[in-house]
Amino acid sequence: MTYKEVLAQAKECIGSYCKACEICNGKACRNQIPGPGAKGSGDTAIRNYDKWQEIRINMDTICENREPDTKLEIFGQSFRYPFFAGPVGAVNLHYGDKYDDLTYNNILVKACKDNGIAAFTGDGTNPKVMEGAAQAIAAAGGIGVPTIKPWNPDTIKEKLELCRKAGIFAAAMDIDAAGLPFLKNMTPPAGSKTVEELGEIIKSADVPFIVKGIMSVKGALKAKDAGASAIVVSNHGGRVLDQCPATAEVLEEIADALNGTGVKILVDGGIRSGTDVFKALALGADAVLICRPFVTAVYGGAEEGVKTYIEKIGSELADTMSMCGAHDLKSITKEMIFYK
Repeated sequence: MTYKEVLAQAKECIGSYCKACEICNGKACRNQIPGPGAKGSGDTAIRNYDKWQEIRINMDTICENREPDTKLEIFGQSFRYPFFAGPVGAVNLHYGDKYDDLTYNNILVKACKDNGIAAFTGDGTNPKVMEGAAQAIAAAGGIGVPTIKPWNPDTIKEKLELCRKAGIFAAAMDIDAAGLPFLKNMTPPAGSKTVEELGEIIKSADVPFIVKGIMSVKGALKAKDAGASAIVVSNHGGRVLDQCPATAEVLEEIADALNGTGVKILVDGGIRSGTDVFKALALGADAVLICRPFVTAVYGGAEEGVKTYIEKIGSELADTMSMCGAHDLKSITKEMIFYK
């Protein structure tokens, strides 16, 4: 399949909220929730995309002519590319009833593993969502990252135990999900966590733990103090708070603050090309997450759609690296991008 074919097929079955846009920039769905939109005016999701586009690439081809190495080593695992599929939940509610969370995760986790990356899976109020995600990750040999909502401690421990039995190589929490409108006043309860509370959760995980939803140096240092192995610079795609800065605007200072600490840095939010992945790495990220376009890929072509999308982003990244003289990921530096 070509990516255009994936989009065309997605448009036929993805439901009324998502428009399966060729460029997923947050404008067509703006503040559509349910759906893939952002909270309030929808400004944050749009800003996420726009700010990556303001960063330009400094081309330099006076260098050794060899194939770039796009391989990422993290948490004892080797991946073909430095990007992952981001977590999404309630796909039948937000994207259409062709899939539910269980069937979606079965396709996404396997397809990502088979094509050299990993999928982060979402969570939900229905316990079967995490149970299904754990089963999909177990079937993929543990290559997947379950992302748990900031529930009460007992619920988190139950979900972590389930995931550990699946052989996961890492776990995550989208701690900013405390701001999701549809999680308010739900059972089990979800909410913010203190450094001490987060620390207890991380200790109980017994695997590298990733804290997703960091948008400031202050928050990054709190996650480090709690014992996080990695953070995701993320505003939840704009779905938890309107009028946030874009992730591209805060990534560099957060990366500088965590430099030398051993905490890995991931970033999401409006990253829509391999060139955007390159920009994120140049600003200090170790890897990135891409979420909404992977949903389109599943709806538009199932496992083949996911493969097509991975190849698209991966080839764009490799091409950008070649044109900048970056022969591996560690060679990507700030001097290779232009930004103010």
